[in-house]
Amino acid sequence: MKILSKEVKYFLTPTIINLNHPERGKNMNKTQSYAQRELDILIKTTPNTIIRHFTSEILALCEAFGNSGQSGGSAPYTAGALAEAVKKLCLQQPIAPLTGEDSEWNDVSNDVFQNNRCSAVFKEKGRAYYLDAIIWKTQKGSTWNGTTKEGIKSRQFIKAFPFRPKTFFVDVIEKEVSKDNWEFEIKDKKQLKKVAEYYDMEI
Repeated sequence: MKILSKEVKYFLTPTIINLNHPERGKNMNKTQSYAQRELDILIKTTPNTIIRHFTSEILALCEAFGNSGQSGGSAPYTAGALAEAVKKLCLQQPIAPLTGEDSEWNDVSNDVFQNNRCSAVFKEKGRAYYLDAIIWKTQKGSTWNGTTKEGIKSRQFIKAFPFRPKTFFVDVIEKEVSKDNWEFEIKDKKQLKKVAEYYDMEI
């Protein structure tokens, strides 16, 4: 019999909500009260919604937001910043620039270092690079990482720290030169100008 970890058990156990509790909704600010009502409707109409496991945390965040004194002008900006921060943190992505300090690097093999805050950032022979600096987009809409016909790589060197990982999408023409052998040619090299401004690259 397989034993589930505490984390898995927690995730599989939905939050129990008594929609008819007499104290329900009392002492809530306007934002939290609105969120509570919407969550109640969602869980009633879509019982298996994935966010049912996080209702308490959502309500706590809405309570803090409602008590923070946001105005009509600042509320959308602050809510957007919160949403983006929570998304990145849940995906274990940095919300502040990488510093490049020694504590951020793990020696993974033969003096190749990987950044422990952003796993797509590496350092070799003192030079740091980001694997996803360029994502190539074909005329069919598919995307990929790698090297183009011109020898331009998705990996690009970081100019300096502090550094915020940034990905540029560049159009390429996909062509099958022989059976199961494809080459990708950059459609417009002018698209690389912004890449060169952000990264230490040679065109």
